[in-house]
Amino acid sequence: MQTPHCRTNNLLLILLGPILLAVGRAAMESQALYEREREPAYWDAQARATLDAALRLRPREHQAKNLILFLGDGMGVSTVTAARILRGQMEGGSGEETMLAMDTFPYVALSKTYSVDKQVADSASTATAYHCGVKANAKTVGLSANAVAYECNTTFGNEVFSVLRRAKAQGKSVGVVTTTRVQHASPAAAYAHSVSRSWYSDADLPSSARRQGCVDIATQLVTNVDIDVILGGGRMYMTPIGTPDPEYPTSNSRKGDRKDKRNLIDVWLKAKPNKKSRYVWHKKEFDEINVKATDRLMGLFEPKDMRFEVFRNSTRDPSIVEMTEKAIQILSKNPKGYFLFVEGGRIDHGHHDGIAKLALTEAVMFDRAIHRAAQLTRESDTLTVVTADHSHVFTFGGSTPRGNPIFGLAPKKADDKMPFTSILYANGPGYVHVNGTRGNITMVDYYDEEYMQQAAVPLDAETHGGEDVAIYAKGPMAHLIHGVKEQNYVAHVMAYAACLEPYKNCPPHPHSRTSSGCVNTTPSHLFGLLSLLWLLR
Repeated sequence: MQTPHCRTNNLLLILLGPILLAVGRAAMESQALYEREREPAYWDAQARATLDAALRLRPREHQAKNLILFLGDGMGVSTVTAARILRGQMEGGSGEETMLAMDTFPYVALSKTYSVDKQVADSASTATAYHCGVKANAKTVGLSANAVAYECNTTFGNEVFSVLRRAKAQGKSVGVVTTTRVQHASPAAAYAHSVSRSWYSDADLPSSARRQGCVDIATQLVTNVDIDVILGGGRMYMTPIGTPDPEYPTSNSRKGDRKDKRNLIDVWLKAKPNKKSRYVWHKKEFDEINVKATDRLMGLFEPKDMRFEVFRNSTRDPSIVEMTEKAIQILSKNPKGYFLFVEGGRIDHGHHDGIAKLALTEAVMFDRAIHRAAQLTRESDTLTVVTADHSHVFTFGGSTPRGNPIFGLAPKKADDKMPFTSILYANGPGYVHVNGTRGNITMVDYYDEEYMQQAAVPLDAETHGGEDVAIYAKGPMAHLIHGVKEQNYVAHVMAYAACLEPYKNCPPHPHSRTSSGCVNTTPSHLFGLLSLLWLLR
């Protein structure tokens, strides 16, 4: 007869056995890859396969039916690289050789992110640039640089209009997906015009701004443009003051806060009586949505921003992958096409908190949404652009060996004789000195979800970085994304590719081109790509 101790050990073996086998298999595969990498033939073959694919690549010089803009808020190049390593390590590899979905895009450029008034920009002015095609001033959304932050009377006459709005004007369906509140700066520039990115509801408007005729961002969300799909957070800005939140009914801080006592969810639902419109706030309702029977969908899953992926309750809130999938399924029913904006907005928030695990996990999920979109769309008719609004003062280094855990330690101690993590921030809340010396991080769990990496300069919140960010593109007219460009160029490429205002001399429709326009889908090209993937596995 087995003792309880033996039964417990057997149970642990049953539960941990598959995990240990997977770890062992991954270690063996990593070792095998390392052995192959020691040989020059491995790198020669990989480069030849890559070169073959590049030689066969041809631009798709016809009009795009659909446009998808993926925006990783705060997703600088160092964040992309670290997220790539994290994803590979999550899958059991060493990480560095991993290919993200965005890494497979054939066209890449650099974006200069400064705004008219700032060397290091914020998310509002940059959103105006990539949505509306003009650079602007910090704190403002959907307005030219003639508008002055917080001065309501400079709003009128300085409005600039987004690709989303122009797409809607030409009969396309349009959607916004974000992991922040849907009234946040990045999505707001797609539909609103405000001298303050923080005027989420009318409760945030100064009385002087109200008197001068300025309108809060939440109201503009449901009145400026008919947006077919709206998914993210931000419930409290949509309902009358004191309205209990359906998910947190006893929380005073999460109640509705509209002073005008309007229910903007109802305004949106009733705006198009001839269409089948649905509102949901819970994942169960979201999952039950019949996309074939739904023309318009609003899903607001948190009072403010959605939860970080690390803390997301998967039974209550959908992921960015699931929201992207649902949005495409609904929008793609329009025979005229669609424009979809998808924001991985909490990459930025994780960095501001100085907590790399939060930021990088958000970036991995953002890339999974890009991958899911690729499965649901055709490169022949959909221009997909992936970019960031700005970077962060986030870095990793320290002569770490191959396969070093991305959240792990650098191999050598610093001059103060203490260890340091590979990931560090130039500034932020992670600056902690005890008796004039840096804290000893071996006394804490630096793999914890909320571990705050050390920073060189003390600040309540870590800051944005000013360096260029990447732009990735695939699909019709994606070859226009190349070189080093001003950030506002992104909006112009999308508008030109889909023949939206102000462009009239547009690319031809795909049916007017010969099959040579699709040469990069020939079997030989696919074989080259498959060979490359085999070598990279």
